[in-house]
Amino acid sequence: MGMLSVIPILAYKESWNFFPKINAFVYANTFSNSYVGVGDLLIIPLSIIITFMIVGVIEEYMKHLSVRATDDDKFMNIDDAIEYSIIAALGFAFIENIMYFYFIWIHQGVDALFISFIFRSIFSTFAHILFSGIYGYFYGIAHFAKPILEESVITHKKFPLARILYKFAPRNAIKLFSRNKMLQGLLSAVILHAFFNVMLEMNWTILMTPFLFIGYAVLNHLFKKSVDQKEYGKMI
Repeated sequence: MGMLSVIPILAYKESWNFFPKINAFVYANTFSNSYVGVGDLLIIPLSIIITFMIVGVIEEYMKHLSVRATDDDKFMNIDDAIEYSIIAALGFAFIENIMYFYFIWIHQGVDALFISFIFRSIFSTFAHILFSGIYGYFYGIAHFAKPILEESVITHKKFPLARILYKFAPRNAIKLFSRNKMLQGLLSAVILHAFFNVMLEMNWTILMTPFLFIGYAVLNHLFKKSVDQKEYGKMI
């Protein structure tokens, strides 16, 4: 499913030939003369930021849909959601890498493949794992929104606004809490994805290694959290 999640993206790209107005990247290019930056150090064209945010939304949501298509009666805890998301990311990255390698082979020759192979196999693949793993964490909370929120009400820990709403409208509180975590996961993955792509575009390669190391530490922390290993059982 992770590998197949590439297909809708390719179909969307191919549809530009027939319906150019649905190409979101054309609208992003209208901001090519606008810049975002801090002083004279970090100056980024706004069009690049918008473009990579669009890329992030499309790719992260498609990977996520492949997880949702296979999860319903299988998740036992939040860690399961993270693991499934990582597997989907590996499938997606596998196909994406093959496409990149083929493109480089055709347009730049075999000699250019080695560096691309090393870079994408290490950096790009792990980046996909990081983005989807973070998304999977929030999706796991959303998936078990009911027992997590009910436990929060009992212990009076975390999610104060959701607890207040739960007292007056339990069903609405659970639904709102779940959707909030889904949105939080998507935004987190998209922002990280966009930042990684901006680093590539701006040749800030010196930042990529610490970025991925910190990402690994965060993902490892989420796996080790006891609450993420707590088994809530199959949700009907």
